[in-house]
Amino acid sequence: VQLQASGGGLVQAGGSLKLSCAASGGASSIRYIAWYRQRPGQERDWVGRIIPSGGTEYADDVKGRFTISRDYGKMTVYLQMSSLRPEDTAVYYCKSWSRGSEWWGQGTLVTVSS
Repeated sequence: VQLQASGGGLVQAGGSLKLSCAASGGASSIRYIAWYRQRPGQERDWVGRIIPSGGTEYADDVKGRFTISRDYGKMTVYLQMSSLRPEDTAVYYCKSWSRGSEWWGQGTLVTVSS
């Protein structure tokens, strides 16, 4: 499984950005996808996830602002981010996992200016 995260960039506070996590390795590689972020000088934090049923879960600080979705036809999982805040500035990573194994994308930088 290979994952490639993209879509990061510079956005003003209050704006929106949509990240993509494109996968290779078959449909199973996007059944379980989680998004994480790592703020400057901090540890990597869990942002949210999507599971095979399509159910999603989010960290409290992004709930209501971020939405995870999946497109099997494009083998891609998305992280739609709205109402962005300067504290959302981070490198965002996607992760796939299955049967005790996990795979990470390379990360994409999101910078939110105040």
